[in-house]
Amino acid sequence: MQGPTIPYRPGRIDKDASACTPDGRLPDAAQGTDHLRNIFYRMGFNDQEIVALAGAHALGRCHTDRSGFDGPWTFSPTVLTNDYYTLLLNEKWHIRKWDGPKQYQDKTKGLMMLPADYALIQDKAMRPWVEKYAKDNDLFFKDFAAVVNKLFELGVPFNPDTKPIIFKSSNA
Repeated sequence: MQGPTIPYRPGRIDKDASACTPDGRLPDAAQGTDHLRNIFYRMGFNDQEIVALAGAHALGRCHTDRSGFDGPWTFSPTVLTNDYYTLLLNEKWHIRKWDGPKQYQDKTKGLMMLPADYALIQDKAMRPWVEKYAKDNDLFFKDFAAVVNKLFELGVPFNPDTKPIIFKSSNA
């Protein structure tokens, strides 16, 4: 997806469905920054890391049959870039008029943002990070790789000799 290299260490043990996180412990896209902080602070993430993780929304799209929301965040949803941040800042977002949950759309009606996305530019502590990542793709990649690695390894009891695996790009 042309993003940064993110080291991986095997060691997480998956459980059956009974061990899944209960409702209310994962981020709710319909909420704002207070909710995001409640979710991520308890896992040891700060505002900068929350904003960096949100950059994953450069990839993929929402589907009404899965989340209730609909649409992509960027024009290139299969490539990781800082476009999520530049679009969030530079587009004119308005509330979509439809039968689904509250979400924002751009003037072309081709892109969307969730309430939790839009809240990042309304929050005085988070907005500066959105602005930094919008201006500097390399900084976004560096911070994104670090925070995704932190998220992936959160709570995993690694053996001391577990070395990270670096997957080589097929373009290398």
